Amino acid sequence: MQQVTHGPFDWPIADEEVRVALEEAYQDGSWGRYHGPHCEGLAEDLCERFACQKVLLCSSGTVGVELALRGFGAGPGDEVVLAGYDFPGNFRAIEAVGARPVLVDVDPATWCLDAELLESVGGEKIKAVIVSHLHGGLADMPRIMAIANQRGWSVVEDACQQPGASLGGRPVGSWGDAGVLSFGGSKLLTAGRGGAVLTSDAQVFQRMKIYADRGNQAFPLSELQAAVLRPQLKKLDLRNQVREQRVAEIRQATTELSEWLRPVVCRAATRPTYYKFAWSFVAAETRAELRDELIAQLQTAGAPLDAGFRGFARRSERRCRKHGLLAWSERLSQSTLVLHHPVLLAHKKAALQVGQVLNHMVGQLVS
Repeated sequence: MQQVTHGPFDWPIADEEVRVALEEAYQDGSWGRYHGPHCEGLAEDLCERFACQKVLLCSSGTVGVELALRGFGAGPGDEVVLAGYDFPGNFRAIEAVGARPVLVDVDPATWCLDAELLESVGGEKIKAVIVSHLHGGLADMPRIMAIANQRGWSVVEDACQQPGASLGGRPVGSWGDAGVLSFGGSKLLTAGRGGAVLTSDAQVFQRMKIYADRGNQAFPLSELQAAVLRPQLKKLDLRNQVREQRVAEIRQATTELSEWLRPVVCRAATRPTYYKFAWSFVAAETRAELRDELIAQLQTAGAPLDAGFRGFARRSERRCRKHGLLAWSERLSQSTLVLHHPVLLAHKKAALQVGQVLNHMVGQLVS
């Protein structure tokens, strides 16, 4: 068999335990079965890890968000609150169930739904809230849950970018009425595709399961995918510690750019994980072309940085209701730079080189 070689920023990385899991799934025949020990074992692992009672494994995090909304009973005539800067699949998941998005601005320190603004949102049609933890920022889940519980809203906690993060001593993904994970090809836990919905609400779980049942599970995670995820889950904390250290080093290496690069804030009593790490290129908050120019130069230099999400501030009001001006959502859609996580598991020297390239390129643009 030809040996696969990996570059410094490739993902997934070579992992002997994953290779062994693949071979064992081949040897016992579970790789080709509808049902076997790996999905069941992964669901048990996730229940223990995220302190929940039920796990529905599925084909993607995006599908997981939709299933969670269906588990809440969201549908035509309902509204679902979503941050004005978020993953585009979450907007589409709301539309997929027949509901209407209600857009609320983000906290510019965290890139996440602004809890203070959420408190001022009104509307009798609101059924649920989707809260995403993005780019190394963590949403204020205690306050968001207090508001939602008071209003009778259900909460989908999108933890697809931050498996292993914690907030107030609890795992991120365990705060909402349902939490969602992604196992997509770029994620910290990867099976190429896949996802999971976490909940302790038996009724929500039953609704999701019934919707997904089309004779077989219509949105499945395979036994082979589950087999390769289990050893990765065991290593998640250790790998996240390495990523956290690399982010600290990159922050330190770019402190002289604080006037021009504003990084995501890590608040007290939180411990984020880093699928992506974000800065706002401040000059691009009003001149979007500067961000695009900077990214082109960084990528030419081999730095693994890219633009953030496009956001929804300019979405037609025929498709959504907007609460306020969404000023920060629009500014961040123009200015966000994200560092991809594979560099964070590379040698310290490689991570620091990213900081050096940033210093050089940003300095050139703003001088």
